[in-house]
Amino acid sequence: MSGDGRLRDGLWLACGTLSAVRVPAPRVVDRAVGGVAMALAPLVGALLALVVAVPAGVLGELDRPPLLVAALAVGAIALLTRAIHLDGLADTADGLGSARRGEAAQEIMRRSDIGPFGVVTLLLVLLLQVAALAHLLALGPVLGATALALALLGSRATLVWLCTPSFPAARTDGLGVVVAGSVPLARALLSLAVAAVVGAGLVAVVLTVGDPWWEPARLVVALVVGVVAGQVLALGLVRRCVDRFGGVTGDVYGACVEVAATATLVVTALVL
Repeated sequence: MSGDGRLRDGLWLACGTLSAVRVPAPRVVDRAVGGVAMALAPLVGALLALVVAVPAGVLGELDRPPLLVAALAVGAIALLTRAIHLDGLADTADGLGSARRGEAAQEIMRRSDIGPFGVVTLLLVLLLQVAALAHLLALGPVLGATALALALLGSRATLVWLCTPSFPAARTDGLGVVVAGSVPLARALLSLAVAAVVGAGLVAVVLTVGDPWWEPARLVVALVVGVVAGQVLALGLVRRCVDRFGGVTGDVYGACVEVAATATLVVTALVL
């Protein structure tokens, strides 16, 4: 397949897998296309930010209740992603909570029902996301929208380095086989560099149009520390999963996305 064909199929695979957007089906789905798709994951995060974070900021500027706006934004993200990452988080929590290892833990994760660990984890994560975002929106609508955009962009960027050869697949079937180890290091660095530039642009925007009482240094530190915390916690989770499950799965990818997004919002809110 030509490079243009892989790029097109990778884009369709990324959008079709990571969002509910209707796109043409990829003509080919293999590891080469999977690697392109995961390298483009931050682009999907940026698109979600455009669709969700911008309206949340607008509603905040219109003095709508921050808690309500935050709940609507978190709900919209779940709807626009078909809750795929939340589903992965719940399954991963059940697998880790079972205290089993390897195939036994993976079997629990493959079940269609959600166990107590999954339910509690979902409730806690959604509560933290809504509470943190509501606090940030109350501090300033532009700040809240920017933090949400960074959370969406940064959490999808985790998929880039998660799909480098450092993290093997746990199974011989499923999404993990197609994308695990499929992103070469050079491509991963390029994708992450582009995501970092976009993130820096978002920070510049909030510094330019934000409320005058904000301390620029403190604001930058809070946003950067939040994003870094999200990446660190995702790394800690994936290492735990590799140790327990023998590698990564599609559920683990989803769990890392949600953990990174939640940590970004919570840590940013705590620092500010």
